[in-house]
Amino acid sequence: MIAIGNFDGVHRGHRAVIEATAEIAQAESAPLGVLTFEPHPRAVLGAPGAPFRLTPLRIKAHALRALGVERLHLIHFSRALAGKSPEQFVRDVLVEGIGAKHLVVGEDFAFGKGRAGNPALLRRVAGGAGIGVSVIAPKGEGGEKFSSSDARRLVQTGRIEDAAGILGRWFELEGRIATGDRRGRTLGFPTANLGLTGLLHPPAGVYALYAGVEGPSGPVWRPAVGNLGKRPTFGGQEERLEVHLFDFSGDLYGRRVCFRFVATLRPERKFDGLDALKAQIALDCREARAILARERPEGPRLGRAENELEQAST
Repeated sequence: MIAIGNFDGVHRGHRAVIEATAEIAQAESAPLGVLTFEPHPRAVLGAPGAPFRLTPLRIKAHALRALGVERLHLIHFSRALAGKSPEQFVRDVLVEGIGAKHLVVGEDFAFGKGRAGNPALLRRVAGGAGIGVSVIAPKGEGGEKFSSSDARRLVQTGRIEDAAGILGRWFELEGRIATGDRRGRTLGFPTANLGLTGLLHPPAGVYALYAGVEGPSGPVWRPAVGNLGKRPTFGGQEERLEVHLFDFSGDLYGRRVCFRFVATLRPERKFDGLDALKAQIALDCREARAILARERPEGPRLGRAENELEQAST
């Protein structure tokens, strides 16, 4: 059983498609699979521009695995693939390529040259090849639709909490920790530094975060505070994320760490001196600790009003 889509963001609409696929897979005692494209079609067919992916491949793979996906089919997207007719796509990719038996897609799924294929055409063409097709309307309980474009806009404008409402989890950045200026240690707040080149990210500012440090049985999530920006107090020129992990003293240089953005604390700004900066960092740490004491690293409780009612009744 295979769900097909770009799944950028692996948001709540995508989750509905994958959960429907999981139900079919369980009923048929079949593995749960996802077919997605790498690189993202927009990177091949669109005009060059700023980074746009909510979930680069590693983050996407982790998010899909968390939903129980057992088989991830990565199809290399190229102009040659984009030029295939819907019929050729079904024959070459779905039948001969992966031997699909049953497909699940969202109601807005489009495929083939010029995006000419739609779910109705997929049902007809795939059905002729003996492949079942299920079409899911990926909407929320109140009928709302979830959009990767909306989530991108919210992240890029710093509306982290609202983006999480679409994603169903915190927005993430992940990469190898680089050596920074080591100023954090002299200030009493050592940081793990992540370069931002090629990554879609929130605007410059200070954020409450969870940092996932890889352990023997998976990431260990630690509360943290991070400054994203150019460090104007020190005349920085290049944007990066500098994260102070609370109550942590290990060496993270060269290790891969995932950062989950939970809340925006304030904009980045220039301070008159180190004493003023240190005082503000201490306040940021206090505020971040208070926020993170209420929020889980895996993601927000969806539907705040419903959650409040649930808490009131317990």
